[in-house]
Amino acid sequence: MLWRRLVADLRRRSAGRRESGAFLLGDIRDDVRTITDYVMYDAIDPRALDSGYVHVDGRRLGQLWDICRARKTSVVADIHTHPGGYGQSAIDRKNPMIAVGGHIGIILPNYAASPISRNNMGIYIYQGAMEWKTVGKNARQDFFYIGV
Repeated sequence: MLWRRLVADLRRRSAGRRESGAFLLGDIRDDVRTITDYVMYDAIDPRALDSGYVHVDGRRLGQLWDICRARKTSVVADIHTHPGGYGQSAIDRKNPMIAVGGHIGIILPNYAASPISRNNMGIYIYQGAMEWKTVGKNARQDFFYIGV
């Protein structure tokens, strides 16, 4: 299953000591985003995880757009891990991975080491101008579906 494979890849790349992340690919229809694939940050930029937190060099994003064209997908969200909780850091708020209003950022706690559910992840919607909307716990059930 895609979700389990993604979380396992994030956990493995984090190695219990650094953040890792991925661009989530799929399509958007009628405001419903369906994730069908992903590309790990360090597959686009081999140095993306070197500092302990994620940083993708913008000059490398052309590869991401090439992958999207080849797979006939779009970037529908991004996901990354944090060492502790799933709250956005100041760096996260000031540096959206895709700086387009409506982009979704997801944060998994504890380097994705513990079981992950909608109740223990952060979901944030970029509003533009460095502003984000948090999807609260009560809204996550309807907002984010993990298929089996």
